[in-house]
Amino acid sequence: MIVLRSGSLRAVVLPAAGGGLARLDWLGGAAPESVLRPAPDGVAKPLPGQLACFPLVPWSNRIAPDGFEFEGRRITPAPTREGEPCPIHGDGWRMPWHVEARDESSVVLSLYRRDASPFAFTAHMAYTLSDNALRVTLKVTNNGRHPLPFGLGLHPWMPNPEDARLRAVANGVWLSGADKLPAVRSALPPAWDFCTEATRPLPCEGVDNAFTGWDGQAQIDWPERRLRLRISADMGYYILYVPRGKDFFCFEPVDHPVNAHNLPGGAAANGLTVLAPGQDLRRTVRFAVEEIA
Repeated sequence: MIVLRSGSLRAVVLPAAGGGLARLDWLGGAAPESVLRPAPDGVAKPLPGQLACFPLVPWSNRIAPDGFEFEGRRITPAPTREGEPCPIHGDGWRMPWHVEARDESSVVLSLYRRDASPFAFTAHMAYTLSDNALRVTLKVTNNGRHPLPFGLGLHPWMPNPEDARLRAVANGVWLSGADKLPAVRSALPPAWDFCTEATRPLPCEGVDNAFTGWDGQAQIDWPERRLRLRISADMGYYILYVPRGKDFFCFEPVDHPVNAHNLPGGAAANGLTVLAPGQDLRRTVRFAVEEIA
């Protein structure tokens, strides 16, 4: 467990638990407030779904069970979660990361998967606190013998969906079939249109979809807690997951939609980056926290 502090924020990093965050707390008010849903107390190595946030590398969300075709080769990643036929979220969230460097307000982690197949890679992730913001930088390098499409993202878990209000630009959404893979790209349904000037409540009927045309800026307000989270990222998609009847939701900054490897137009046209051996990809997400006046 690594505790980072700076300004009005405190973060707890668990390198052995997928390099994830156990918690991110706002200390600028009368009492500490959880910005992200915290991992359970007293659990040394929480499950990925119990973490406050974990990295998505070398892809985000699901790939079809039979993989994808790329440059004349069939690439078939193995399933990554028990009971889930689709490979999901890549390898980073399932593996222990190593501590490369740390100080009071930052830590750099690494993950070496040079002998993995079909994606052989090295990943680095830096958590840096500064005043009221957490910056997460995620980098992946292709260590394989062939070019492959890579993608990155983060999977934060937020608390209090009933109180939460969201603003995030999008120009469309992928609607999914029964297999949870995208079937058709659609205009935004009215209840899923968060492009307004003011933040809007989350859909009460539930949502688990990838939104396209994101400008990399989002705002989440919790009026009852008087807390605001501003998210900025150099990515063009987000996944919104609001399950019915749960005490959490997820706003995931990602650089490609679900199953982008198989969508019309090809991998590169859907946000993935083709990396030749030795090439790398870097993405950054910033979480800035403030009190609502």
